[in-house]
Amino acid sequence: MNAFRFLGDMTHLFSVLVLLLKIYATKSCSGVSRKTQELYMLVFVTRYLDLFTDYISLYNTVMKVVFITSSAAIVWYMRRHPQVRRTYDKEQDTFRHAVLVAAAFLLALIFNERFTIREICWAFSIYLEAVAILPQLVLLQRSRNVDNLTGQYVFFLGAYRAFYILNWIYRYFTEGHHSRWIPWLAGLVQTALYADFFYYYFLSWKNNVKLELPA
Repeated sequence: MNAFRFLGDMTHLFSVLVLLLKIYATKSCSGVSRKTQELYMLVFVTRYLDLFTDYISLYNTVMKVVFITSSAAIVWYMRRHPQVRRTYDKEQDTFRHAVLVAAAFLLALIFNERFTIREICWAFSIYLEAVAILPQLVLLQRSRNVDNLTGQYVFFLGAYRAFYILNWIYRYFTEGHHSRWIPWLAGLVQTALYADFFYYYFLSWKNNVKLELPA
């Protein structure tokens, strides 16, 4: 654990709390991609298969439980809550996320650290997380006008990955050139996907105007 890892975890947690607050307080999921949320739930479930077999620390266990349950809660709200599900924009959220799942699974079968079920699931979750935000970004681009809480959710989600890259760089120079190429490459891809959003988010903050993305 180091400061960059901790800040990454906290910004990730904060992004989830912001999204839950938006859905719970407004009883609306307008502007939120259910497909992205389903992908994230799949990411956490497949990554944390060791939850009941390997104990690392209380912090580690709590964070795993929080991310699994919070992602499941968001999907439940969007699919089952009588008020929230009516606000879901199904016509705009049309990204074929099954393609992302299939591609991530294929990569996990080919590129993994060990050919075991747990390691393949771990690699799958890393590859899938790298592109899970795509349906959300496409939805925001189609709707163009982004409400404040949704914009903050995506911003903090991107910030989490940026802090993790700094964490990897720090560990590389302080832990005997520690490196794991699968999360490093996937993390770079994931961060690059946020670049356009970060640019327009910064402009909206600088000019004190509502965030709008180009069509």
